[in-house]
Amino acid sequence: MLKSWLATLAVYRDRRMLAILCMGFSSGLPLPLTFGTLSYWLAEAGVSRTEIGLFVLVGFSYNYKFVWSPFIDRLPIPFLTRRLGRRRSWAVVIQLLLMAAIFALGRSEPRTELAAMALLAVIVAFLSASQDIVIDAYRIELLRPEEQGAGAAATQWGYRIGMLASSAGAFDAAAFGGWHYAYSIMAALMLVGLITVLMTREPAVPVAPVAARGAGFGAHLSLWAHEAILLPFSDFMRRRGWLTIVVFIILYKCGEALAGTMANPLYQQLGFTKLEVGNIGKFVSFAASLSGVALGGVLVARLGVFGALLLAGVLQMLSTLLYVALVLAGHNDFMLALSIFGENFTGAMASAAFVAYLSGLCSPAFTATQYALFSSIAAVPIRVLSAPAGWLVDRLDWIPFFLLATAACVPSLLLLLWLRRRIVGAPPLPADAV
Repeated sequence: MLKSWLATLAVYRDRRMLAILCMGFSSGLPLPLTFGTLSYWLAEAGVSRTEIGLFVLVGFSYNYKFVWSPFIDRLPIPFLTRRLGRRRSWAVVIQLLLMAAIFALGRSEPRTELAAMALLAVIVAFLSASQDIVIDAYRIELLRPEEQGAGAAATQWGYRIGMLASSAGAFDAAAFGGWHYAYSIMAALMLVGLITVLMTREPAVPVAPVAARGAGFGAHLSLWAHEAILLPFSDFMRRRGWLTIVVFIILYKCGEALAGTMANPLYQQLGFTKLEVGNIGKFVSFAASLSGVALGGVLVARLGVFGALLLAGVLQMLSTLLYVALVLAGHNDFMLALSIFGENFTGAMASAAFVAYLSGLCSPAFTATQYALFSSIAAVPIRVLSAPAGWLVDRLDWIPFFLLATAACVPSLLLLLWLRRRIVGAPPLPADAV
């Protein structure tokens, strides 16, 4: 039994997993630079809280990247695509532009160039979301179906390390040489992904058939739009139970998001200091996340995607009850560490299985467009459905609220059981059923 589990871990020795981890690093690196890390810099420079709060809007690109994903999925880049391939050419161009945008953002002055900083932050977020489109497609196409769980774990390892570098790492660099220096270092770290892409082969996958050339530009444009924009969505909608799949994607992380939204206000009300939350949270959450995504990848390989989703989903639901235990314990450092560990460990485990599931939903001919759509569906509703969390706490109090958040996990698990029973192995609906 132990040997079979160790054999499952052997997939992580594949050099492609190292490449995916490095690409994940470049994917996670820009995110804090447009709000989390940036907001501290702005506050330190004396920018008002109202203006800092508005900077959260610069990240809208992450939620709507499916809008321009068909262009990245299908349009070639002149001269480069023939030399590097479809995915690598887009990755190289976007990463070079992202390096320049991060460097330019770091050279700005908050007191005198706030509007320019906001614009540059929007550009960084847009390029970062565009990079995600390419890297997600690259990862899915580079791996066989049975390797997607390990690939999901590797990319999330890299993603979290990248975010740590641009948050804690950027703070350390800023303490040493100032914010201009810190952002220059972050721009240089984008070379990790760029070099990785150049050293990794282009995935050999089929491309959706190109339509016959039309008589004129308008006809050709219409045919291209049909192939690049309509076909990826109609392809997904031909699948049996596609609407149930969409609802499941929306709900799977809903309970976790609802509870996590109010975690910091709970810590503050229980009397934990910023130092306590920072020191305990930084180390415990990082260790829990890395171990959780690794185990999630192993579970996908051992139990299959549906089995891993179910087990991780149940554990994710039960971990929400640790908040109830923390409320009952009050100001207790051990319970704080346990609740942070439980939330991050089970959440990361579920995320690894979830990413593997979303990856498996993608058709090889439309990988970038479909994965961008699925990840956007998973992201946008979570923010909407978790928005009333504070209102619910005010009316229910802490323990009933966290019990409600636990119960919010149940519908997705019931849908998962239905999908596992009805969808696995079922052929797609015929084209005329769409």
